[in-house]
Amino acid sequence: MPPRGRPRTFDPDVALRQALNVFWARGYEGTSLNDLAQAMGIASASIYACFGSKADLFKKVMRLYGATFGEPPRRALREVPGAREAVHAMLRATADQVTGPDTPHYCMLVLAAPTGAVENHEIREFLAERRRDQYATIRDRLARDLKAEPARLDAVARYYTTIVQGLSVQARDGATRADLETVITCAMAAWDAL
Repeated sequence: MPPRGRPRTFDPDVALRQALNVFWARGYEGTSLNDLAQAMGIASASIYACFGSKADLFKKVMRLYGATFGEPPRRALREVPGAREAVHAMLRATADQVTGPDTPHYCMLVLAAPTGAVENHEIREFLAERRRDQYATIRDRLARDLKAEPARLDAVARYYTTIVQGLSVQARDGATRADLETVITCAMAAWDAL
């Protein structure tokens, strides 16, 4: 039996990247289906047919964002030898990402869906879970190299997770890459005390 409906006249991967750009520029709540349809060059019905609801599309966009723009800090954390050096490289990669010349100056994971409409609780929780995963990834990396009691590892991981997220807020509010490097220098100066 032949497939039902008309064949797609758009590339879903290209459309997903276009949706990423819109969500990144406007945030979840600031983006309408009409905004997405215009940017993606497709009808709202095609968005639903290919990607599901706006929330479903946003989740797919965030997975793409994590695999592309979010990957350099995670790669640094995974691949740089030594816990201190890995954390330092992660912070620097984060600063590079949130001050890039061709992208909005903030991390979507941190700022794409601030507290807002009650009906968007699902999206806020989705992002919160991904941020909790960011904390767990940092903690796991610390635990690989450091001999410390679990409470200490938790505290250090929470501290550096807060720095990562704060870099995004600072960049959104106008901090330059050099400004963020100063923050990173201070954060790494705290390493021994932590």
